[in-house]
Amino acid sequence: MTAVGIDLGTTYSAVAAVDSSGQPVLLAGADGDPVTPSVVCFDGETPIVGRAARVAAARSPHECVELVKRHIGEPSWRFETALGTAYTAEQISALILRKLARDAGAALGRPVREAVITVPAYFDDARRRATADAGRIAGLDVLRVLNEPTAAALAFGYASGRDETLLVYDLGGGTFDVTMVRVTGGVCEVLATDGDRNLGGFDFDNALMLHVAERIRAAGGPDPLDGDTAEAALRDHCEQAKRSLSALPEATVAIGSGGHVYTVDVTRPTFEELTAGLLRRTEEIVRDVLEAAGVRPGAVLLVGGSSRMPMVAAMAERVTGVRADRSVHPDQAVALGAAVQAAALSRSGPRATREPVAVLDVTSQSLGIAVRSASTGSEENSVVIPRNTPIPCQAGRRYRTLAENQREILVEVTEGDDTDLRYVTIVGSARIAIPPRPESVTIDVVMSYDEDGMIGVDVVESATGDPLGDFEIDRRANLDAREVDRMREALRTLT
Repeated sequence: MTAVGIDLGTTYSAVAAVDSSGQPVLLAGADGDPVTPSVVCFDGETPIVGRAARVAAARSPHECVELVKRHIGEPSWRFETALGTAYTAEQISALILRKLARDAGAALGRPVREAVITVPAYFDDARRRATADAGRIAGLDVLRVLNEPTAAALAFGYASGRDETLLVYDLGGGTFDVTMVRVTGGVCEVLATDGDRNLGGFDFDNALMLHVAERIRAAGGPDPLDGDTAEAALRDHCEQAKRSLSALPEATVAIGSGGHVYTVDVTRPTFEELTAGLLRRTEEIVRDVLEAAGVRPGAVLLVGGSSRMPMVAAMAERVTGVRADRSVHPDQAVALGAAVQAAALSRSGPRATREPVAVLDVTSQSLGIAVRSASTGSEENSVVIPRNTPIPCQAGRRYRTLAENQREILVEVTEGDDTDLRYVTIVGSARIAIPPRPESVTIDVVMSYDEDGMIGVDVVESATGDPLGDFEIDRRANLDAREVDRMREALRTLT
C-alpha cells in the first residue's frame, strides 16, 4: 500500500508518489498522460472520467461536468444526469479522485489507500472539509488537506535543497493563489496567502472566445457561442491557441461551419490586451501578499499551467524585482510536494530520501463571531483570529452579554475580514446556555484552527473560568458522516 499526493485541479489533476529510491515522481494516467482532465461525463448512469470525458464533452456537453472545484462546499449545487440522478460536488470530485487513485495503483503495482489532497490556500473551512469528504467517498484515507502553494514550496525545497524565501504564484485552470513561503532549516513557513477561487486560465479562455466569436460574426459567419456543442468546440480551439501563444507570437483559431472555415489570427499583444484586466487582478493580489508578508522574496515560483503565459512572468518579475524560478515543473510541483508530505505522514510505503521539511502554515481566512456593537447597536463581525495567523493556533476575545439575567447566547462563527456581516460567511452557530446573573456578564470566546485549517470553538465565563460549552460547528455546507458512508457505498456500485 502506498500513500500518494493528489493535486485535485479545477481543469486538470495530477497524482504523485515517492518511489522505491525515495524520490517523488509523477504517475501517468491510464492513457499515458501526466495529467488527467478534471471532467466527468455520464453514459446513461456510467461515469466516464478524464481524457475520454473531455472528448465526450464536445459531443454531449449536457452530460458532462467541468470546473466542479469551483462549487465544492456549496450545499445547493447539483449536477443532474439525463436520467435524473443528482450528484453533489463532493460526489463528482470523488469520481475524479477514484480515477486518479486507480491509475496510480496500476502504475505502482499496488493499491493506493492513503492520500494527501491539495486545495487552494484561501479555501475556507467548508471547502476544505468538502474536499476531504470527496476523498473519503472515493475510498481514500485522507492524511491531510494541504495548501497548493505550500505543496509547491515543498517540491522546490526538496528538489533544490536550499533555503529560500519564495513567492509562489499559482495560476491554474480555474483558481488562483499567491503565497509567500520561507523554506529554511528544515521548516516550510507560510508568511502570507491570498487568492481568488473564481479566477484562472478558464477566464483567460473566455476573453479570447468572446473576441474570436465577435470576429467571426463580423465576417458574416454564425455565432460560435450559439449552442453548447459549438461553444465547447470554440473553447477547445481557443485554449489551444492560448497555449500556442505562450511559445509563439501568433496563433490561428479556425472554426468550420456549413462547409466554410472561418479563421481568426490572434497575436500575443492582442491576447494580452484582451486579458489585461485578469492579469491586473492577479497583480493586485500579489501586491497584497507582499505587503502582508512584510518581506521581499528571493525567488518567484510559477505554478499552474496558466503561469506559462509570458506576461505572467514579466508581471511577477516587475512587481517583485526578482526573476522567476523555473526549476520545478509548473504542472507537477503541487502533486510532487503533496507526495513528499504523504510519504512523511503515512505509516506504510517508501520514505523520501531526504527528511521532508516541516510545514508551518497560516490561516487563509479570518475567524470571528457576529456581535452587536455597544456604540452603534448594529450587528457586525468581530475578528478573533486574523487571516495569515500561523497555525495551529488558538485565540480568544472577551464579550459582554446584552441584558441582565440573560440565559442564553447565540454564537455565530464567521470567516472573513469585513466588519459588515454581509461580506463574510457564517460557517456555523450554536446556542449556549449561561447562568443568569442580575447584571450582564463577560464571556470569553476561544477559537482555534488546526493544521488543516479546521475550526474549533470554546465558550467560557470570564469571571469564574467555568466552561459554558465547546461545540462542533454546524457546517451546513458539509456532509455528515452517514452521508459520506452512503455516498461511498453508492460509488462502489458504479463501474
